[in-house]
Amino acid sequence: MIALLQRVQHASVTVDNKIIGKINNGILLFIGVEKKDSEEKARRLSERFLSYRAFSDEQDKMNLSVVDIDGGVLLVPQFTLAADTRKGNRPSFSSAAPPELGHPLFNYIVTQTQQQHHKVATGQFAANMKVSLLNDGPVTFWLQV
Repeated sequence: MIALLQRVQHASVTVDNKIIGKINNGILLFIGVEKKDSEEKARRLSERFLSYRAFSDEQDKMNLSVVDIDGGVLLVPQFTLAADTRKGNRPSFSSAAPPELGHPLFNYIVTQTQQQHHKVATGQFAANMKVSLLNDGPVTFWLQV
């Protein structure tokens, strides 16, 4: 399971010209589910990104998590993160989870995150989403479990 974490000043997801998820200061996570993923991996990934130190403390060191700053979390499903781009000019999605596995695991990671944090918004699985964000830093991390 993959998460691309971006520290943001604000972010939102729009589907059919309607904002369906929005946060202010916090983290935007694009979530990629692979065929070999499980609920255990989803739970572990949620724990990691909630405790990941991407925010600066008083000494301007990245020592604070999104929970520490009481920031927002925006979870967006993105199957393209599972693409194999090692060769050629077209990505292969052979390692990406099919929708019947990816959708429940994305929902599971949302539930796990909501149980541990109260400011959680989401995108929509298998929708054509427009994501808007203001990356803060820029700070971007690739997390994989």
